[in-house]
Amino acid sequence: MSYVDQGMTPGRVWSIVLVAILHALLGWAFVTGLAYKFVKGMQEDLKTFDVSEEPPPPEEEPPPPEESVQPPPIVAPPPLVRTNITPPQITTTNVAPPPVFTPTAPPAPPAPPAPPPPPPRTVEPARARANLASYVSDDDYPASALSRDEQGTTRFRLTVGPDGRVTACTVTGSSGSSALDNATCRIMRSRARFTPARDSNGNPTTDTVANSITWRIRE
Repeated sequence: MSYVDQGMTPGRVWSIVLVAILHALLGWAFVTGLAYKFVKGMQEDLKTFDVSEEPPPPEEEPPPPEESVQPPPIVAPPPLVRTNITPPQITTTNVAPPPVFTPTAPPAPPAPPAPPPPPPRTVEPARARANLASYVSDDDYPASALSRDEQGTTRFRLTVGPDGRVTACTVTGSSGSSALDNATCRIMRSRARFTPARDSNGNPTTDTVANSITWRIRE
């Protein structure tokens, strides 16, 4: 009866064949000494490599227990100490309001000074010591007036000082010739003499005298 007839599968048959071949190889190795060499070589390899077991890792030390941090004690604030503090004294000064400016009228101009008192009244006028025409001669006739045949009457006013001398001469009426007018005043100032006038107190004073001179060319 075959293996197939006994109900064996092909895979099982192959397994039996392989086992038989292995047994045959092992037997041959023992017979030839090949198995002995193989075992000896394996022992030498084991001697060469000294495999020692690694020391177990050190046991981890448990962490130290956490210290419990106590919260800082609550310190109560110091009690308020009331001190007698005198408040600052504030003094106020009543400031008077500025004066209200009221426009005023401009001051009146000062009164003019009082006029001086009038001089004492002349009670005695000045008098010529000689006829005024007598102070003029033919030699006093201006040559320029003669050459132009100028003639005429020159009216004048003389100012006589307290000493009786003529201090000023003013032509009040011209003769028509400036040469004759100038000659008249020049002669009166240099030659005429007067008895001075006197005031109410009897003192010599200034006075004025009016007169005239007629200039004629003799034939």
